[in-house]
Amino acid sequence: MRLIKFLIAIIFIGFMISCSSEGDVGGEGAEHSESKDTRVRKYNLAVEEKESVSRTPCDTIALREYIIDNYPAGEYLVKFDRTFTYNVPKEAVLYHKGSDGTTYIFAVIAKSKPGERFIEADNVTGFESSFINLDSTKLGTAFFFLTLFECKDNMFERLWEAEVPIHGGFNSMTLKTWKDKRTPYIELNYEAGIISGHRNYNYFFVDGLRNPPHLMETYLGIVHKRIMADVNNDRYPDYFEYRFEESPDIIRVIDSIPFYWDSTKQLYKTKVNSRWFRYY
Repeated sequence: MRLIKFLIAIIFIGFMISCSSEGDVGGEGAEHSESKDTRVRKYNLAVEEKESVSRTPCDTIALREYIIDNYPAGEYLVKFDRTFTYNVPKEAVLYHKGSDGTTYIFAVIAKSKPGERFIEADNVTGFESSFINLDSTKLGTAFFFLTLFECKDNMFERLWEAEVPIHGGFNSMTLKTWKDKRTPYIELNYEAGIISGHRNYNYFFVDGLRNPPHLMETYLGIVHKRIMADVNNDRYPDYFEYRFEESPDIIRVIDSIPFYWDSTKQLYKTKVNSRWFRYY
């Protein structure tokens, strides 16, 4: 009787190991397996295609399919942060119609760092994920890119991509116009829990829409502030960087320093101190 129970236990354990192996390729989940990651994304996309009420050429589902087919595993179209507790976030895409009728699509794409586990889109969006900049290796490291696609007859072409110098906390994307020079730009807003505020990465189309944009950062926190400005009256945006006095009793601005773009050295500089410079 004991022998029979022992054999049954062995068979049961073998069955569990077999099931585990079938459900986990090489002992890895989708965050480590390229094939599994692709299968899961294609399955989810097929479900959405089936449930979609109406489709249009170059729509978001078509763009997601293009990304799955043409980008490596671990690279995803990001979603906007939740605006309400129970709403369903939409993909971070903006459609723009050119004067010639061409459909342009701005998209925020997050790429996983090679050699680490694949990121999960939900882990790089919103306030809590803004702290991922302190130690992002456990959940993977995200590299964000603002990307412009051109689409004709449901055929996508990537015109350019511009890296965003932050790893997490994505919130929203907005197409705006710099009023001083009437220059259009894309504002990418990121939550920044580390500075108790937010950061905006602004991509200016100083050379037209089809050319890579110019990056300039602004931000606002308890003791951090940088605002857009026109310091030297050229076609590039500039900014004022503020300095604060901070104590247990008071927080106040003590100075504002103008930075302007030096197109020769490709740096932001200030006349206040020749050793101070910024890359964006």
